[in-house]
Amino acid sequence: MQLALEAISKKLGRETWLHEMSLAPHDGQVTVLLGATQAGKTSLMRIMAGLDTPSQGRVRVDGVDVTGRSVRERNVAMVYQQFINYPSLTVAENIGSPLKLRGEKGVADRVREIADRLHIDMFLDRYPAELSGGQQQRVALARALAKGAPLMLLDEPLVNLDYKLREELRDELSQLFEAGSSTVIYATTEPGEALLLGGYTAVMDAGELLQYGPTADVFHAPISLRVARAFSDPPINLIGAEVAGVGVRLNAGPALSIPLPVTASRTLTIGVRAGALRISGREGDVALHGQVELAEISGSDTFVHVATQVGEVVAQLTGVHRFEIGTAITLHLSPAQVYVFDAAGALLVAPFRKDAR
Repeated sequence: MQLALEAISKKLGRETWLHEMSLAPHDGQVTVLLGATQAGKTSLMRIMAGLDTPSQGRVRVDGVDVTGRSVRERNVAMVYQQFINYPSLTVAENIGSPLKLRGEKGVADRVREIADRLHIDMFLDRYPAELSGGQQQRVALARALAKGAPLMLLDEPLVNLDYKLREELRDELSQLFEAGSSTVIYATTEPGEALLLGGYTAVMDAGELLQYGPTADVFHAPISLRVARAFSDPPINLIGAEVAGVGVRLNAGPALSIPLPVTASRTLTIGVRAGALRISGREGDVALHGQVELAEISGSDTFVHVATQVGEVVAQLTGVHRFEIGTAITLHLSPAQVYVFDAAGALLVAPFRKDAR
């Protein structure tokens, strides 16, 4: 299915829920809608599904204007944050219901295959009321996958699951999406989830579509500070700077040799991802001296909050490291790993990518 949103917007009274935007997700691919809560992701998906009508603009499917058509007239599968299942049907019957409606054969085998991949095969004979919330959510997700609709809309489908299960299902979903032919729209607040699912990413904020493109390209080259903030977890470190000679000087800190466009504004903002800060130096690095304010161990990484001469920064260090609060520490940074934004927040310089085409 080729879905295209043409200059659509959504207003309710004096409130603007979606500012004018155009978006054409790639046919048969995964498009992630990435943004914080109230970024407009659900409002946009409801328009895609036909649950809402845009205040202006057109929705086209395979070139046909479907703006006024209801969800019943569209072949769409949608999974919400809050699960929706048929309470009088068993788990197996819930999952197999769209297959039976189409009169397909081998329903039981297909149901068991999907249930197995979503780790609910042991619940097939139970009713939804006998399951936990996370288990019911997986049933709803399995039914949507079984339907095999040409357009599949998933609104934060894993948000109610525990961390370990989310990690497992992300991998399974990625494989299921690749094996299918549906155009998948997947909403999430988590940058890591967007990176794991790959495909394409549309970054949203406060009802605006900020950037759309291949996920890796959007992550490595955010066109603005707003996109960089939305697509960073932990948050990207932002440091004030200004043009100095052939590079930039951090406020109250060292200078970095970075080629800048001739039109660069004098006042700049430097963006440094947490993973780019290291405790071991390399040739050409600049040093940020400071004191540890907090050290958090999360899984196999340690997040160290450091008060430096250029402000507080967070470093993401691989492995388990223990730091006492107040300990002196020096972080090292390569100028080749920083982002430079102008006074208006537009991207001027991005780190070099070896994998870039």
